[in-house]
Amino acid sequence: MSRDGELSRRRRVGAGMMLTAWLVRAPLALIAAVAVAACASAGAAPAATPAVRGFDPVAFFSGATTGEGRLKKVFSRSVATHVVGRGRVEHGGTLVLDQTVTIAGERTRERQWRLREVAPGRYAGTLTDARGPVTATVAGPVLTIAYTSTDGMGIAQAITLAPNGRSARNMMKVKKLGLTVATLAETITRD
Repeated sequence: MSRDGELSRRRRVGAGMMLTAWLVRAPLALIAAVAVAACASAGAAPAATPAVRGFDPVAFFSGATTGEGRLKKVFSRSVATHVVGRGRVEHGGTLVLDQTVTIAGERTRERQWRLREVAPGRYAGTLTDARGPVTATVAGPVLTIAYTSTDGMGIAQAITLAPNGRSARNMMKVKKLGLTVATLAETITRD
């Protein structure tokens, strides 16, 4: 092949590669241009949605609360639960929450939570239904609680504050040997 023929062939290959590169990049550039145009044509930014407050367990559980839910144990049908709580803050900021727990088909029992903030968004404490410490963390509107029950079951709760700040949804899992043996879905309201 002559030198001119080789040069012509290289130009055609080079042009083909440039066309291929353009075909790959063009859709991305078009998407970016449309996105920029959409933002520019929108004018003012849309009104911000109300920010979800962080969960403050001391504020939420101080005073009277009521919980209504359903407890589902493995190999059993779900049963109604009813919890009446009365919380107060002791000297030093410790939340003391006294609760009366009623589970359909079982005897009513009393329990007490004691929680205090040990670092921003982190709580530690005790529960009369727990063997060992109770730990809790707050991430935005969610309070996550973990402890071991007196009969050795692992308890994990995720309590999500509603936007109105007057109610919360409690989702609890009870585990034994790594297997979920019970779940609770409960709505807690401030009275």
